[in-house]
Amino acid sequence: MTPQFVSTPPVVKLVKAFTTPYQNFLATARTCYSSKGIIPDEAIDEQWDWLAQSLYQAGHHTTLQHAHFQFSLENVSRHFVWSFLHSHPFYNSEQVSQRYVTVKPGMVAIPPLQGEALALYQETIAYQMRQYQLLSERLLPLVEHEYCQRFPARKPAEKKTRAEIQKKAQEVARYVLPVATFTYLYHTISGLSLLRYYRLCQQYDTPTEQTLVVQKMVDALLALEPRYSVILEQPLPLEESPEYQFFQAHHDGDTAREFIQEFDQSLGGRVSKLTGFKEGSEELLAAAVREVLGLPQSRLADAEAIALALNPALNRWLAEPLNSTTHSKLSRCLVHPSYTFRKKISHCADSQDQRHRMTPASRPILAGHLTAAPDTITPALIQRDEAVRAMYDETLDRTWDAIGRLRTMGVPDEFVQYLLPNAVAIRFSESGDLLNLRHKYAMRLCYNAQEEIWRASVDEVQQITALHPRIGNYLLPPCTLRHLAAQRPLCPEGPRYCGEPVWRLKVDEYQRVI
Repeated sequence: MTPQFVSTPPVVKLVKAFTTPYQNFLATARTCYSSKGIIPDEAIDEQWDWLAQSLYQAGHHTTLQHAHFQFSLENVSRHFVWSFLHSHPFYNSEQVSQRYVTVKPGMVAIPPLQGEALALYQETIAYQMRQYQLLSERLLPLVEHEYCQRFPARKPAEKKTRAEIQKKAQEVARYVLPVATFTYLYHTISGLSLLRYYRLCQQYDTPTEQTLVVQKMVDALLALEPRYSVILEQPLPLEESPEYQFFQAHHDGDTAREFIQEFDQSLGGRVSKLTGFKEGSEELLAAAVREVLGLPQSRLADAEAIALALNPALNRWLAEPLNSTTHSKLSRCLVHPSYTFRKKISHCADSQDQRHRMTPASRPILAGHLTAAPDTITPALIQRDEAVRAMYDETLDRTWDAIGRLRTMGVPDEFVQYLLPNAVAIRFSESGDLLNLRHKYAMRLCYNAQEEIWRASVDEVQQITALHPRIGNYLLPPCTLRHLAAQRPLCPEGPRYCGEPVWRLKVDEYQRVI
């Protein structure tokens, strides 16, 4: 039986679904071989369960992707969302933002602990929440200074301006919040993804919480359509997963320290280091453009071909708000160049980075990264003030002290991890083709993007540009893309305009603190 958390249990509701999802799964399969046209859902009954089992075992799973299910989830941790719900590309989520919504005390996951361990955990959570509130207050003058530098015409005393300053202060203060903090969200997946959730729910990093939440999702599915039980495989126990078996056999107390030292040295001082790319990317891209247009190199030189694919003055799809590049013949040429980066960012920044589902990454088993001393990222704003930095460091020191004491008590690393702050460093490699990296940079080079992921994006674009300038020169934020396309207004954010005329700057000139 799965242990129950001490905190308020997860609330899982199936709020939207196909009306006949299981029948549709089989109707779509039968339609593939139908000489009588479309097979309707109502033509499917229990006699076709043999086909469901046959399709499932043969791996013919596209028919399971038609039916989608939308869940509302409450009282789930952000650590669970990062580790499980958002660790794959086949989902859609809309989650409450810690950047813009103040976190209330008590809204945290408390794992199944007892006695002294439970008391220490709750004491540490309360401390982290207090420090979040205090840090939000201490950051206000720093944010106000930076904000007024950017918006000199705005009055700090105005209600709207005060609200904006408060949001930016709490955006930075949230780095001391635990990853145990509750979130709520809408989460939509296909029937196939839900089957995969159930099979893999007991894997690292949060197997207990994953099992609790996914079981409720599956229960809701079976209440709607019991016949899914025909193809529902039981969860694979954590102990039987290849990750668990290798991890247990090869990890010891010094492994994390040695790995972190080796990884950080390889970055060479960068946030994100280019470690791999496809040879001849510019030539590949140019050749693909000529293939689409049916032109020889004598009629379309490489530089002109690359500009056709990447310059919004020539390719209008690149400056439009609807990201339709996957559907455009010319833009699809961008899938051929690809790049891999090794990067180190915080848990909260990576929670946003992983939402770019088409630039996948090999994210870690976080238990393998636990260290005796704080291993964190410090936001640029906190580095501006020694007193605030000292308060921040003290908070992290005390948090790590509690983590160490819990581990000494024998608390499993799975539950100790919930105390890790949003600031904890996440190390991984991330790859993407140019089609999807271009879109990511268009979103994350915007000055409204979270500062840390913005900084990583600047780092990456600078390295791509140094290697492939005819490509890198077109990796730009939305306002600059619209400027090149002669579209107005230049900033598509409307009242959320960042305050900087970024379209006048080169990427090497980008600077920001908030």
